[in-house]
Amino acid sequence: MSLRPAYHLLLLVLGLPVTVFVFFFYLYQKKNDVYPLLLEETRETLLKTGYRERLKQEFKDQLVQKQIFFNKRIVESDIEQQADQWADEEFSKKALEDAQAAFVGEGQSRVTFRETFQSLLKRPDFLLLSFIPGILMYGLILLYNNFYLKYIFERLAMSVLVIFGVVVLVFTILYLSPFDPAANLLGESATQQQIDNFNRLYGLDQSYFAQLWNAVQGIVTFDLGSSYEGNEDVAATIASKFPVTFILTVFALLLAILIAIPVGIISATRPNSFLDYTLMFIALIGLSIPNFWQGLIFILGFSINLEWLPATYNPSNWLSMVMPVVVLGTALTASVARMTRSSMLEVVNEDYIITAKAKGLSERRVLWKHAFGNAMIPIITVIGLLFGGMLGGAAVTEKVFNISGIGSYIVDKQFIPDIPSILGGVVYIAITISVVNVIIDLLYAFIDPRIRSKMKKY
Repeated sequence: MSLRPAYHLLLLVLGLPVTVFVFFFYLYQKKNDVYPLLLEETRETLLKTGYRERLKQEFKDQLVQKQIFFNKRIVESDIEQQADQWADEEFSKKALEDAQAAFVGEGQSRVTFRETFQSLLKRPDFLLLSFIPGILMYGLILLYNNFYLKYIFERLAMSVLVIFGVVVLVFTILYLSPFDPAANLLGESATQQQIDNFNRLYGLDQSYFAQLWNAVQGIVTFDLGSSYEGNEDVAATIASKFPVTFILTVFALLLAILIAIPVGIISATRPNSFLDYTLMFIALIGLSIPNFWQGLIFILGFSINLEWLPATYNPSNWLSMVMPVVVLGTALTASVARMTRSSMLEVVNEDYIITAKAKGLSERRVLWKHAFGNAMIPIITVIGLLFGGMLGGAAVTEKVFNISGIGSYIVDKQFIPDIPSILGGVVYIAITISVVNVIIDLLYAFIDPRIRSKMKKY
């Protein structure tokens, strides 16, 4: 851990009380370190033998010969300065080598902060006394020893940085937006005094950095403030709207996985057949249909003409979720199906698949045990990326089916612009996407043993 700068700094910070104690103990131990004295004695011995002067004379002769060879003018002062520099460097190097050789020969070791810390960690009494003040540091050490936990911790740490980066970017765009929240909400008849009072109330009269700091501070403390429109508590409002979008996206994802993966495998096992062309043509149509148009056609066909399903979303009626799920999952189903087909086609022609078939294994066993597992990595990647796009882009589907979700909420608020509401919605979506990406990274290791072995070595 001490060889990795980020973990080394984190160790020092989390175990600050322990680190301070070890540092003073190290200073005390260093007083008894004989290495500096041995190094000084070695330098004096070399000086008495005339080693440095011999080095300087050798370097001067080399420099003079070089100037003569290239027919250049010999400048004594320059040669003297260069020879002195080279002699000092070579002399210091020789003194260090001799001192270290003599020090090791006597069976001693140098006193360093790292060695002092490691020697103390091996003592049970030190561990017992430092457990409470250094509990965070020891927790980090235990976490580092488990490669799965370390992997998750690093991914979550990167996700936190990504979330704050998204917040800064979104806030900057909203700040530079030509829309004026006060003028949009108060109307054209509002006086300048009313606009100034509104800006003062919500802190919009402050500088960019002051507003950004307030926004970041509110996100860290889970206090997103109140919305400009309606003066609603942003955290409570988003908490009530986000689950609808999340459930809609998850069901659409499950629908896509259940349909797309079997379709992609069937197409890959029968390449260039009529069935393959038919399934991929349907998938291409699914990619080409806009969500809003598909939603309107579904409402016209299944709600108005056939009267099978409700046209708008109703939380008390689960049938009202069927059409939004299908509409949102259509493009994802088509994308996953095409990726599954191309990934499987790439794998089934590998040498190990041919070898497995030559051993007499059944086609089903070869397909599921050898081919499908190795083809899953790009499929999982596409699913993770599209899931994030679905979660953030569900606004169109929500508008068509009158779903009061987080997507439509952000769209409604962006034209004001209602900065606290938009930032809160973006943070919720960013957190969810980050967690999903961590899960996908873990699935990589679970599926592919090669990735798992690299994680252990990392």
